[in-house]
Amino acid sequence: METTKILIGYSIYLPIALLLTYYVSKTLFKNGKIFMLDIFKGREDIAQATNKLFETGFYLLNIGFALMILQLQLGQDSYQELIEKLSYKIGGFSIYLGIMLFFNLYFFFRGKRKAKEAREERLIFEA
Repeated sequence: METTKILIGYSIYLPIALLLTYYVSKTLFKNGKIFMLDIFKGREDIAQATNKLFETGFYLLNIGFALMILQLQLGQDSYQELIEKLSYKIGGFSIYLGIMLFFNLYFFFRGKRKAKEAREERLIFEA
């Protein structure tokens, strides 16, 4: 009976973790393209390529982490414990995704700031 509940837990956790990762990734990198275009001075080809590499890395890190923390151990024979463990695991993964989102935003803003500084230095040098 415990094995059945664990399999039920996996069949609930995995789709939720994958869908959360997909949603956050699509939102982040759809909007991140604007930052990349600014950083790379409107060069769409390099901005798109860089954004795609960031997106691929985001998927690898987050899906890898979701699979790493997959293990469920149930002590009692109750669905209540299964739901509590799942909520803890999904909640923890959601917090992790939020941290990764802000970490990526930090890199976008940092890149934008560095690009602005480089433009300002170039203007000063040319003047």
